[in-house]
Amino acid sequence: MNNGSYPSILLENAVNELSALPGIGRKTALRLALYMLRRDAGYTERLATALQVLRQEVKYCRECHNICDGDRCDLCASPGRDHSTICVVENVRDVMAIENTAQFHGVYHVLGGIISPVDGIGPADLEIDSLVARVAAGGVKEVVFALSSTMEGDTTNFFIYRKLAPCGVKITVIARGIAVGDEIEYADEVTLGRSIANRLDFNDSIKR
Repeated sequence: MNNGSYPSILLENAVNELSALPGIGRKTALRLALYMLRRDAGYTERLATALQVLRQEVKYCRECHNICDGDRCDLCASPGRDHSTICVVENVRDVMAIENTAQFHGVYHVLGGIISPVDGIGPADLEIDSLVARVAAGGVKEVVFALSSTMEGDTTNFFIYRKLAPCGVKITVIARGIAVGDEIEYADEVTLGRSIANRLDFNDSIKR
């Protein structure tokens, strides 16, 4: 057996690739690999094709940077959304989490991360300039900060707040129904929905 544990180098290679996914350890990766071996060949072919097409053909909305199939996502293209209110989030998963609450009816702006010097992520690595340009173009009345309530999230909020201050728009932050240190995508829908609905003026929040 290869390396004293795997009966096949092909199986080991598959486990190595699967275990590189976030949240997937080697034991789980092994179970997934063996599961795929038990399925018919058509299943693994469809899975491989879906992942390949996802990687090659997925696009990002030219307005909010959400994942989409065309130039604009369905949310930005919808006339039923409130385009004067922009909710700023860290990633696509946060858009999905907030949409599941059915409490927000504006549009989004996906930063693609948060400022984190430890991880080598600075303002230039995020979609901050495009947000400022979007607001400066006019028509936006409110910008809602919905970043995780961590030190990095708060730092990012304050940096963007200073950038947007000259634009004269209302800037709010979701209420702290989300515990300090929590990430948006892991919050339950009720708590997250209340935090969105009961958002606070950002200027007041930094005085507390």
